[in-house]
Amino acid sequence: MLRKIFSALALLAGTTLAAQAAGDPVKGKNVYKRCAVCHTDDKGGGDALGPNLFGIVGRKAAIRPDYAYSPPLKAANLTWTEANLAKWSAGPARMVPGTKMFFAGITSKNQQADLVAYLATLK
Repeated sequence: MLRKIFSALALLAGTTLAAQAAGDPVKGKNVYKRCAVCHTDDKGGGDALGPNLFGIVGRKAAIRPDYAYSPPLKAANLTWTEANLAKWSAGPARMVPGTKMFFAGITSKNQQADLVAYLATLK
């Protein structure tokens, strides 16, 4: 009996951790407010100080035609996977030294996951 209870608790804990790892797009929209200082997220919208982020998940980096990306980001040959976006949100200059994006980064892994989950809804 005790074994069944522990097994159920372990399964429940694993499910909760997996859900946290996936991120919460509702919370991510709130985290995105930090990004919205420089970026837009409107479908068909223009760029601001930073490029528009609509449709970012799965897109090659540095491809918006009218945005002046830094040479290091162009040379990085990145695709914005969810893993790369999480890493980027933790500190762009650590991921691509010399990038022109001046942002210290988001230290919370949960907030990184939430942000990426929100960005994934922009399609």
